[in-house]
Amino acid sequence: MPCNKQVIPKNMKKFIVYVWLIVLLTAISGFFWYNSWIYHLPTPVPAHYHAVQAGSIIKLNNTLLAYNNKPLFLHFFNPECPCSRFNMASFKALYNQYNGQLNFVVIVMTEKKYTGADIQQKFGLDIPVMFDGSIATACGVYSTPQAVLINTNHTLYYRGNYNKSRYCTDEKTSFAKQAIIGLLTNNTRLKFSRFALTAYGCRLPNCTK
Repeated sequence: MPCNKQVIPKNMKKFIVYVWLIVLLTAISGFFWYNSWIYHLPTPVPAHYHAVQAGSIIKLNNTLLAYNNKPLFLHFFNPECPCSRFNMASFKALYNQYNGQLNFVVIVMTEKKYTGADIQQKFGLDIPVMFDGSIATACGVYSTPQAVLINTNHTLYYRGNYNKSRYCTDEKTSFAKQAIIGLLTNNTRLKFSRFALTAYGCRLPNCTK
């Protein structure tokens, strides 16, 4: 006697496919929503954090002193940090626009082993690269990406975010660019909102939120 095979109607097959597509799209949407939500949360302040206010004198090491003939722009960067990678195009745009007026240095903040040449080649940078966590401490940096501007008299002018937008597309909140313009025009009255000065991004030294 032949076995009776259960035949699934075509309409039922279509229904199952539609359900799986809906579940898959919901999961993908939820993943992106969760990551976007996480990004908009401030980076937790480390225990025993010592805040460094604008106007503070920053003690520069011998390497950075060699670049202090112009105002100094320090880009704190973690290759494993998605926020840092999203921010790279914005940082390069600032470098291309202001590299004649500022000296730019990339400060890589990660426990993974890289060389300066690795970072320059991987991200297409023709900028000095350093690996020194003490610089982050001296400037009050505890997340990436962060921008720091220091006058030629070693005074901290700005420590904060590049942009309120994750992809740095909101020109109205281009905080790092506004800080550069303020520094170059000797604007001592420039004020920044909490969105500029409250750290967002990946915790140091590991890429965690």
